[in-house]
Amino acid sequence: MKGHKTNQSDRAWFIAIGVFLGFVSGALLMSAFTSRWSSNQYSLTSMPVQGRAILHYATSKIIPQQTLEEVTESFNVLQSLSPCNFLIYGLGYDSLMWAGLNPNGTTLFLEESPEWVTTVLKDAPFLNAKTVPYRTQLRDADQILKTYKKNPDCQFSRAFLKGNQNCLLALENLPDEVYLREWDVIMVDAPRGYSPEHPGRMAAIFSAAVMARDRKRPGNTHVFLHDVDRPVEKKFAEEFLCSKYRVGAVGRLWHFEIPPSGPINEGKTSFC
Repeated sequence: MKGHKTNQSDRAWFIAIGVFLGFVSGALLMSAFTSRWSSNQYSLTSMPVQGRAILHYATSKIIPQQTLEEVTESFNVLQSLSPCNFLIYGLGYDSLMWAGLNPNGTTLFLEESPEWVTTVLKDAPFLNAKTVPYRTQLRDADQILKTYKKNPDCQFSRAFLKGNQNCLLALENLPDEVYLREWDVIMVDAPRGYSPEHPGRMAAIFSAAVMARDRKRPGNTHVFLHDVDRPVEKKFAEEFLCSKYRVGAVGRLWHFEIPPSGPINEGKTSFC
């Protein structure tokens, strides 16, 4: 999610994001202005998150890394479900946008770098962002994929997250808020996965799959995975998120709709 990419379509992005957020937040923002403007008490701290997002993107030269078409895929789901529980692996220049697209819902960001969390929250302290420790490295991805089935605690039939120190793919040390809440939408756009020493997204993908299978509330879990043009993201998505559950593919983004596990899955030895 981090990056400094800009191009000649920046202005189009500003307009598009403004339209998105304005569509969702127009009523709230107008209400806030009309009720507080006359008393001269209106401020950025009291502005709804959608309004802050519009102001931010209208005055910034840095735009989200996902394309308009990719963002639209997620926007359509959020529009149908919001307010919802939205978990995002990654914190970056698009975080304010994602929070603004889930008004009155719970949006939580999981980021690998404490320094980056501090940097982003300086400008947007109201975002809910937590630091996540990872135990994997991208250089080990192929070996992990070959051997994970030999570990009982990584198996579909008994995979769990909290406290699962035996399975490297399990994010076992997340904030309790992550484990106690069932997530309607999960976006995997982190951690870094472009150099051998980086954590890669293997554990994030696996953990998203486990969360979706463990869902108890009605409905399926929408999982979005970015950068599927990279081999690791693609291989682990096919292994744990499953091609049969993929309902959308736009640019470098795959969209999965994963049902919870049930009696029909008893005895299964693989996620797909």
